[in-house]
Amino acid sequence: MILYPAIDLKDGKAVRLLRGDMDKATVFNDDPAAQALEFVAAGCEWLHLVDLNGAFAGEPVNAAAVEAILAQTGTPAQLGGGIRDMATIEAWLSKGLARVILGTVAVENPDLVREAARAFPGKIAVGIDAKDGRVATKGWAEVTDVQATELAKSFEDAGVAAIIYTDINRDGAMQGPNVQATAELAASVTIPVIASGGVSSIKDLIALRDCGAQLNGAISGRALYDGAINLEEAIAVLHS
Repeated sequence: MILYPAIDLKDGKAVRLLRGDMDKATVFNDDPAAQALEFVAAGCEWLHLVDLNGAFAGEPVNAAAVEAILAQTGTPAQLGGGIRDMATIEAWLSKGLARVILGTVAVENPDLVREAARAFPGKIAVGIDAKDGRVATKGWAEVTDVQATELAKSFEDAGVAAIIYTDINRDGAMQGPNVQATAELAASVTIPVIASGGVSSIKDLIALRDCGAQLNGAISGRALYDGAINLEEAIAVLHS
């Protein structure tokens, strides 16, 4: 399993939200690129980036911060937030992103996901953010009637590189991930699944590693910033 350190971008700074609430943001670093370099120095294999402003605006907002991270680290990075058309996908991949994450558009325009996955094999991930099992869109501001597992299954034949599954109720709350729901979703598809939301200890990572489903990895943010998880130790555990 891969551990993806999360850098959530709001107004050009690295922050963490509580359950996706933009009004409950804690700034952890004024320089996201410096934060990324810290994670790289600790041995991370990937970076997970989120343009929070972009998720609400429907277009990239924190592009300068993302570009600085890409320029200074050279580490593979995936980005979600405000990526809702082919031109934006192409632009980000041309700037060196290893993978783009399509969330809202996966619900509203699934054909775009399929088109992008065909055009850019291995570089398109689907972000499925769920609240009580139902998919939320537009920066988690709107909860749909779409079931997370059904949305995942609908992309089974699309050629997407990964599904990033986030339990919104757990995100940033330091209460542990929804291991059962993550395992059930991962067991329902052959697409690699990355767990997100609530990963707050080494014990949580072990629970995901040993959940019975072959997860590709797990994303952690606040726990890394707070020191609840030591990145080097976590990487060693997930590789054991």
